[in-house]
Amino acid sequence: MSQQKNKFSHESICTVKSINHVCLAVEDIVETIKLYVKLFGIPSPEIEIIPDQKVKAAIIKLGDSSLEFIEPTDNDSGVAKFIKNKGEGIHHICFEVENIQKSIEELQNADVKLIDSQPRQGLEGTIAFIHPKSTGNVLIELIETSPLKNKVKFNGK
Repeated sequence: MSQQKNKFSHESICTVKSINHVCLAVEDIVETIKLYVKLFGIPSPEIEIIPDQKVKAAIIKLGDSSLEFIEPTDNDSGVAKFIKNKGEGIHHICFEVENIQKSIEELQNADVKLIDSQPRQGLEGTIAFIHPKSTGNVLIELIETSPLKNKVKFNGK
């Protein structure tokens, strides 16, 4: 059996620190959280409304990464369209970066198609999305983390 050399480039356009979270798009965030709390014995997370993204969102910390849930708050939002076209499920994967602005510039300089040409505020920090056309049809979010702010506590109702 012949050995095949690794043909992958060792030069990267954008350096990531870790997988920050995997995000699930859901129709009912409260019911989904209840299910995950019951199935896996995890603590109830807080839910936040993110008006500019037209979603309710919650993060469940799992070791060194997290699981994010998003529910559309507007039937015309991107997340609502995603659920309508593909059903509930994995929406995106988020990679943590050291410097979001630098990462965006590096990707733009490499002609990578971005959804966000400027960083914006997300649930856990400053974010930007890479267009799925540039990543094998997977929506990728980049995040530079910061402390959580302005949460609405999930009360299970």
